[in-house]
Amino acid sequence: MTAFRLSLVRRALLATGLVCTLGLAQAQSTTRILVGFPPGGGTDAIARILGERLQQDLGNPVVVDNKPGAGGQLAAQALKAAPADGHTLFLSHDHSITILPMVTKNPGYDSAKDFVPVAGFATFVNAFAVSNGTPAQSFKAYVDGVKAAGGKGTVGIPAPASVPQFLVQVIAKRNGLDLVAAPYRGSAPMMSDMLGNQIPAGVASIPDFIENHKAGKLRVVAVMGSQRQAAMPEVPTFSELGLKGFEDVPYYGLFAPAGTPKAALDRLAQAVQKAIAQPDVREKLTAMGLTVGFMTGEQLGAREQAYGKVWAKIIQDSGFQPQ
Repeated sequence: MTAFRLSLVRRALLATGLVCTLGLAQAQSTTRILVGFPPGGGTDAIARILGERLQQDLGNPVVVDNKPGAGGQLAAQALKAAPADGHTLFLSHDHSITILPMVTKNPGYDSAKDFVPVAGFATFVNAFAVSNGTPAQSFKAYVDGVKAAGGKGTVGIPAPASVPQFLVQVIAKRNGLDLVAAPYRGSAPMMSDMLGNQIPAGVASIPDFIENHKAGKLRVVAVMGSQRQAAMPEVPTFSELGLKGFEDVPYYGLFAPAGTPKAALDRLAQAVQKAIAQPDVREKLTAMGLTVGFMTGEQLGAREQAYGKVWAKIIQDSGFQPQ
């Protein structure tokens, strides 16, 4: 073989090797799921359940990246700053996407402009729970107990200026109570204080409470939504207890940076739809108190807007001023 032909062969082998290397790198690109709360909480657990299955469907590593602080605001800001390449997602419920921009003067992002909905996969409800150090066995008994103690009480919430905070305000106003909403950096530290009887009551999502409720370590005494939840059918809704206006339920979804290519969004949405169709994934999420159901990016965006209209009025009526 001549030196010229050997040179051509070497170039061809090098080119083939380069293509293979690039293909391998692309196949092994890591997908990052941002979570705005610390490990141990409901949102973190949901992200890990979904991420484990997405890793199989996407064919590349999927990691959960916790960025707790400011009720998910830091994670949302990180999503805005991330490359729009389909490898960074934000798994969030209503608070970071819908509520925070309404209650914060400068959140550092605009959900409508900076993010694009990828897919929704569940809805859920918030719940009111009492610690085992609180003798009340029902919501009415809790209210009566606070009144008997002078009308003042403290209720933990996972984040300031959140749906749980406004729920506490409404409960206080309609029952003639003076309740202070004590904000935490996520549900996990709040739950720790409730289990240690450091705080008598708390409001968070059912996924945050359900495990300890079923274990008898705390008691969920009321839930939001228009009907009782399958995961805890013994617990009445606020509507049943006469507290109307909290029938609309929040959502869980995945969001990507604005400008992410449609092909990448479609691939991710298909992977989410396939993941939640798996019996083991559905079983785990349902056991956490979620109502599992797929929403396209367009449907998730519409859900986000409708939910925002409901809560914009509640926030306005509360007199809360963006901070």
